[in-house]
Amino acid sequence: MKFWKRGILFLLVFVISVSMVGCKPKDKTKVDEEITDASTEELQNKELEQESEESEITIIDHLGRTVTLDKKAEKIVSGYYITTSMMIALGLEDNVVGIEAKAKSRPIYSLAAPEFLELPNVGTAKEFNLEGTIALEPDLVILPIRLKDAVESLEKMGIKVLAVNPENMDLLKETLKIVGLATGTTERADKLISYYDDKFIQIEKLIGTESKKKVYLGGNSDFLSTAAKNMYQNYMIEAAGGINVASDIDDTYWATISYEQLISYNPDIIVIVPEADYTKDDIINDTKLAGINAVKNNKIYVMPDTFEAWDSPVPSSILGTMWLTFVINEDIHNFDDFKEEVANFYETFYNFTVDKEKITK
Repeated sequence: MKFWKRGILFLLVFVISVSMVGCKPKDKTKVDEEITDASTEELQNKELEQESEESEITIIDHLGRTVTLDKKAEKIVSGYYITTSMMIALGLEDNVVGIEAKAKSRPIYSLAAPEFLELPNVGTAKEFNLEGTIALEPDLVILPIRLKDAVESLEKMGIKVLAVNPENMDLLKETLKIVGLATGTTERADKLISYYDDKFIQIEKLIGTESKKKVYLGGNSDFLSTAAKNMYQNYMIEAAGGINVASDIDDTYWATISYEQLISYNPDIIVIVPEADYTKDDIINDTKLAGINAVKNNKIYVMPDTFEAWDSPVPSSILGTMWLTFVINEDIHNFDDFKEEVANFYETFYNFTVDKEKITK
């Protein structure tokens, strides 16, 4: 009898214990699982970061060269204003030990990285300072592909070099990925690329089925110099919903045309690039151009140059495309919205506050 009583008592205890486990709140179980998952993910990310820092980094640059770094680069020379601006956007200001010449002519440096103005310069694309670059003992040098000879010379000296060619949006994204990988800033690079992708989707929605206007873009030195089909500016005009009237020229980059050709193009809009050597009034007062639609309707715009030359493939060139979108399709967009976008972009990626009153069209 005692044996049976003990058996029954044991059975009751077992059933109650199982019931208590079964009645455990579902929310509590879910929270515990989420905490465990989050902890595991965080641990995995840390392990990946540590592995990335300790392992070799292999990159194929825009010359098709395979470049291997023992670790992420910490001392960087940028001999190209596009990648120098990229250094700021990727948060690498403290890692740059030398930059291209004429730094004081680029407002973005004084606004976002004034320390760049005090750095040694390594010359220009036409007169690159090879010895000066070597003396800085960099972990990595970043140059445009047109400096192929300098790339090869530095490589022979045992200095790691990346050659880049961000001459369209896809190549700009690739350059961001290449530099991000070499410097351990892939997360920041991906954030920029995601920003571009999101904005282009928005631009497409804003443009919709609007009829496309003909756009003429005047170059720096002369308004009869224009961006042909192979230029980054051609891509920007098309992405903004316009038609580049000079896209029929595909055998050069900046093309010089005649008055007759410009009159024949008869653009609806004329855009003057930043840093141009002429003004809007020069075009308006040129009697030879009086019959052009853009002149008759006062549709001549000067792209702002307060921050950077947005018509070149710098990280902020997306703002140039957005600016063109608002200029070409001004009847359906609010320019004040664009000003807010510029302010948010520079606050997020360049860590400074812009004067929105200087954003003009």
